[in-house]
Amino acid sequence: MSWFKKPKKKLVSQKRELPGDMWDKCLGCGEILYKGQLEENVNVCPNCAYHFRIPAQSYEAILLDSGEFNETYDVSLRSVDPLQFQDSKKYTDRISEAESRGCDQDAIRTGSATLDGREIHLGIMDFQFIGGSMGSVVGEKIRRLALGSRDTGRPLVIIAASGGARMQEGILSLMQMAKTAAALEELSEARVPYISLLTNPTTGGVTASYAMLGDVILAEPGALIGFAGPRVIKETIRQGLPDGFQTAEFLEEHGMVDRIVPRAELKGAIATLLGHMC
Repeated sequence: MSWFKKPKKKLVSQKRELPGDMWDKCLGCGEILYKGQLEENVNVCPNCAYHFRIPAQSYEAILLDSGEFNETYDVSLRSVDPLQFQDSKKYTDRISEAESRGCDQDAIRTGSATLDGREIHLGIMDFQFIGGSMGSVVGEKIRRLALGSRDTGRPLVIIAASGGARMQEGILSLMQMAKTAAALEELSEARVPYISLLTNPTTGGVTASYAMLGDVILAEPGALIGFAGPRVIKETIRQGLPDGFQTAEFLEEHGMVDRIVPRAELKGAIATLLGHMC
């Protein structure tokens, strides 16, 4: 009766391995997203509209005509270590590591570009370079960019993304707050428009200087914007803090930000503003 006994077939499960770099987890809703789809949606979650952090070059592609950006302002400026700052890793080593990742313009890229047919001066902070921190090079490049706008009459747009002043340069980094503010005052006296865009995060000395000095201040949805951290503020004022008080939405509600603009609408919003202001 062997024909009643069918041989058992051994089932071998074939597990398909997918490359790990094809997927990203949304920090807003926890959804697993296909990177290709995410990039097509300008790195904004299609489910909850969480705005992923993107590099400086991505803003060039989003905002500029043909994505062309002429880095004509001080591309040769490089950070040095005048204070001989010592910690677990030398400051010069941190700079070298950041440059090896392609961040060869320090924490900000500055130059001229065309946005919706209008010539502008543009500065884009790069969070990949030591957290977008503001040191002597960043301050000097912004000063020269602002004065270039004053002299040519081209409107200025700066996209901020920073953890604040760069501690490795001590008081020299704090001096950049006054330097950039003075240059922007000259730009204001010349009646040349300046639009500031705040992205996630914009904190510390950057918030306390040029990021909040725009004629118009825009912000991406959900961006963290503030000076000191919640713990420091709470210990200083000895009061409870409202939920989400350092978000772009809270600041817009309380008059610190003029408008929150989704990333896909940035180019149109800035072009419209410049059309009214120029």
